[in-house]
Amino acid sequence: MGQLFLKKVRKSYGHFEVIKGVDLEVKDGEFVVFVGPSGCGKSTLLRMIAGLDDTTDGDIVIDGERVNDKPPVERGIAMVFQSYALYPHMSVFENIAFPLRVEKLPEEQIREKVGAVSKILQLDQRLQQRPGQLSGGQRQRVAIGRAIVREPKIFLFDEPLSNLDAALRADMRIELTKLHRDLAATMIYVTHDQIEAMTMADRIVVLNAGNIAQVGAPLELYHKPQNTFVAGFIGNPKMNFVPVTCVGVDAIGVTISYEGQTALIPVDGRSDLVGQTLTLGIRPEHTRLSDGDLNILVTPSVIERLGINTIAYAALPNGEPYCALLPGSAPVRAEQPMTTGIMASDCHLFDANGQALERRIDWRVLDLPASVTAAE
Repeated sequence: MGQLFLKKVRKSYGHFEVIKGVDLEVKDGEFVVFVGPSGCGKSTLLRMIAGLDDTTDGDIVIDGERVNDKPPVERGIAMVFQSYALYPHMSVFENIAFPLRVEKLPEEQIREKVGAVSKILQLDQRLQQRPGQLSGGQRQRVAIGRAIVREPKIFLFDEPLSNLDAALRADMRIELTKLHRDLAATMIYVTHDQIEAMTMADRIVVLNAGNIAQVGAPLELYHKPQNTFVAGFIGNPKMNFVPVTCVGVDAIGVTISYEGQTALIPVDGRSDLVGQTLTLGIRPEHTRLSDGDLNILVTPSVIERLGINTIAYAALPNGEPYCALLPGSAPVRAEQPMTTGIMASDCHLFDANGQALERRIDWRVLDLPASVTAAE
């Protein structure tokens, strides 16, 4: 079992509160990713779960037992850090076996456990090598193997791929996802990289200034962010935010006005919104070089040609950035005006406080084959 409950967990350093009353349940066997900008508290929260930092208030419960006062070794967790933290004078075998030797397990049992783990991580041909003879990805696998061999209730990962180059990070994401499937273990993973979060997680916990901004499945956060912070953080390139005016609300949706145009956005509105300035959210991948329900004229300052896609970076009249993700052969040039069309069904709408108005879509059936949605 590897079930975790955080109950009103807080962490303060003097008068500065880093974690501001977090409530969270992580189910047995779940892969949960903590994501957020630097300084949001995600690593601090992970260190409190591990027992490396004390909690100021609240309870940490693992498999029904409050562990606030237990040292890390007694919590049933294993942690993999950003730095590999391997012993350079020891072989791969001895690095993986180290926690078992601390527990004084019999030599035969140690060899059996290390052998099994090394096969899972494809390190069985490198057991006699030292860390200096390995690539960065192989060293990170040794660090993960040292965690696996302890058979913990919960694996904790603190930005374990940050030291790797882009290609290795992509490979290790795949390996970690397969490892989670093979072990069926509870894993909590901290990263600032929302691509890692989207591709690996069963659920994502988005943190902002010590608070949970939203918890949900990756596609849920993408299609139905609850506020402008989550909307802007999840997705790459980030969502565009366009100031608009609410001119009407009815049973069908909210009618907005922008630069002399109007569009009906299919969201649940409120009568008090009429006359207010709202924020229209549109993802760059939902823009196009043809007329839509709403058309936005911008002049791109930078064009990035990526082959499969072209990214145009521009600014709105109010100075806010605007980005369009277009087909690779899109006929756009820097410093030449372009008009992008957007469809109302692709839009998000946020009130003056940055809170999302409920979209009338079911994210679970978007872009998924019938066999997948039926399985859910």
